[in-house]
Amino acid sequence: MDNADASDLDMGPAACPDRGTPAFTKDGTDYSASADLTGQANHLGVTIQADIVKQKQAENTDGYRTLGFGRTDPLLYDRLTTDHPIDLTRRQVANCYMGRAGLINSGGASVGHDDLAQAVRTAVINKRAGGTGLITGRKAFQRPTPEGIELLHAVQDVYLDDSITIA
Repeated sequence: MDNADASDLDMGPAACPDRGTPAFTKDGTDYSASADLTGQANHLGVTIQADIVKQKQAENTDGYRTLGFGRTDPLLYDRLTTDHPIDLTRRQVANCYMGRAGLINSGGASVGHDDLAQAVRTAVINKRAGGTGLITGRKAFQRPTPEGIELLHAVQDVYLDDSITIA
């Protein structure tokens, strides 16, 4: 089924660009969640008319220059963005045609004791960067039901809180 067919059925196409490969690791740093590389993947998702793009939240930047992929301009790294998590995620949103396609960040694996804090932090960063949501699957569902519900409610509270705004 192509995108036109999905739209005819009121089904919005979604893209989940994945860059998971050892080729994105150099000198012990994993650039698979780099803002520039994930941003390019997001751009490709929107180019094929995805309505929603699911992407791991950016953790660093400079993947293009470090790994020698493609062409880029040093001003992008030196003057137009910072290493702040909101800026990194904002770059992902910008590559979704400035939010034309909503960016939903994935919450990551359940690691245990600080999952609630990590999920809320990721939701706040996503919302302040202009993203549209967070996927909390493993963090919410790989734990006792009351704890999972608490986590889901905490993430919902972030998106419902009007005092948490675009940075």
